[in-house]
Amino acid sequence: MTETPSSTMPPPSTAVVWRSVGLVLRVLTVISLVVSLIILTTNTTTVSSNFGQIKIRFQDIKAYRYVLATIVIGLVYGFLQTAFAIYHVTTGNRINGGDALYFFDFYGDKLISYLLATGTGAGFGVSVDLKDANSGTVSGLDKFFNKGNAASAILLFAFIFTAISSILSSLSLPKRA
Repeated sequence: MTETPSSTMPPPSTAVVWRSVGLVLRVLTVISLVVSLIILTTNTTTVSSNFGQIKIRFQDIKAYRYVLATIVIGLVYGFLQTAFAIYHVTTGNRINGGDALYFFDFYGDKLISYLLATGTGAGFGVSVDLKDANSGTVSGLDKFFNKGNAASAILLFAFIFTAISSILSSLSLPKRA
């Protein structure tokens, strides 16, 4: 039993594989950012005090607002780059822009990965500090800060995917003499 040449498919070229890996990384970044956004924006709790019930929302903590800003900026960039990557994988061509788009990918990935890293650090930092300051004195706050940690942990994954994408975009920079 021999296989006919028409029934076997040639292996994909390395360029197609790298474009596909880049697309997968972009999609994973966007998914991570959306999940982190959902966890963060739904993070509320109600605590009892001498003055009655107090509702605490993520917006009440400035560091969480910074985390939200980094997520939103990352999502805008992620959706844009995912659209470009889908076009690149499906057509095999890049959108016309010459070398400028390679540099946009490279510097954009660097900037966004640093931004996501600082958002992750801010989220973890405020969650740990305020959870330690509470140390179980007010019930309900531990769950609130645990959700903040969860949002930051998923944001960390988005940073990792973007950092790997940044490495790949540096490899695709045009060679300069």
